[in-house]
Amino acid sequence: MNQLDQLKQYTTVVADSGDFKQLAQYAPRDATTNPSLILKAVQKPDYAPLLKATVNAHRGEPADAIVDEVLVRFGLEILKIVPGRVSTEVDARLSFDTAASVARAHRIIAMYEAAGIARERILIKLASTWEGIQAARILQHEGIRCNMTLLFSFCQAVACGDAGATLISPFVGRIYDWYKKNAGSAWVEAEHALADDPGVRSVARIYTYYKKFGVDTEVMGASFRNIGQIRALAGCDLLTISPELLAELQASDAPLARALDPAAARAAPIHAVTYNEASFRYALNDDAMASDKLAEGIRGFAADAGKLDAMIEGLR
Repeated sequence: MNQLDQLKQYTTVVADSGDFKQLAQYAPRDATTNPSLILKAVQKPDYAPLLKATVNAHRGEPADAIVDEVLVRFGLEILKIVPGRVSTEVDARLSFDTAASVARAHRIIAMYEAAGIARERILIKLASTWEGIQAARILQHEGIRCNMTLLFSFCQAVACGDAGATLISPFVGRIYDWYKKNAGSAWVEAEHALADDPGVRSVARIYTYYKKFGVDTEVMGASFRNIGQIRALAGCDLLTISPELLAELQASDAPLARALDPAAARAAPIHAVTYNEASFRYALNDDAMASDKLAEGIRGFAADAGKLDAMIEGLR
C-alpha cells in the first residue's frame, strides 16, 4: 500500500482545501475550509462562475451574508464528494465576541439545512479564544458541532475539551514555523524532526491527555509542512492534509507505522488540569509561541476575509 492508504488504517484522513475538484482522487472522509483556502479557490478560473452565480442569487443581501452564502456553496460542493463532514468557518473578525459568533454559526447552519444538509455533517469552525470556546459550549449544547481552530497551546486544548467541542485542530506547521524562526541560525533540522518536531510534540501531548482522561473531543492535526510531521502523528484521531502533501503520501510506498496509540496514552503518568477564564488567559499569555501565533492567525484570516468581501462587493 502507498503511505496514504497505510495512514488511513490508523487515522481518518481529511482534505484541507477549498478546491473541491481536487478532492475525489484522495478519497478523504471529511474536508476542512477556511477563508484563506476559499479566497485561494475563488481566484481560479474554474471557480469564478460559482462565485458570480452565488453573488447574483443574493445580490440584495448584506455583504457578510453573501460571504457566508459563498462559504456554504463551497461546502455543499465538497459534501457531494466526501462522505463525512465539512468544516465551515465563522468570520475571524468575530473571534472575541461570543454572542456574534453564536449568531453567525446559527446562520451558517440554517443555510446548510435550507439546502437539505443535516447539521451532523457540518462542523462550525471557531477560533480557540476564550470567547470562541464559550461560543462552542453554547453551540454544542444546541447540537451544533464545532471544530476549534487556531489552536497552539495545551490550555486551549483543555478548555476546548471541557467545553465539549466535537473536534480541535492543533496547528502543527505553524508551531514548527515559530520555533524555527525564533531559533534562527541555531536551528538544526535533524534535531527537530519527526517526534522531536515541536508541533508534533504539542499534538502528541494533547492526544495523550485526551485519551488518558476520556475526553471525547477528537484531535485533528492540521497545518503540515512536510510528510514527516504527518508520519509522526499516524494514529491521531484525524489529520487534515493539503492536496500537495496527500499527493506525496500517495506517491510513496515506504512503510508507515502507527506513532500515537490510545492504550499507551491511557498509561501515561500525567494529572488532570482545569482552567477558568483568568487562568486560561494567563496560561495563554505565558506561552509566547501560542499567543503570537493565535494573534497572527486571527489577523491573517481576517485579512483574507476582507479580501473576499472586496471581491464580492466588486461583483454586486
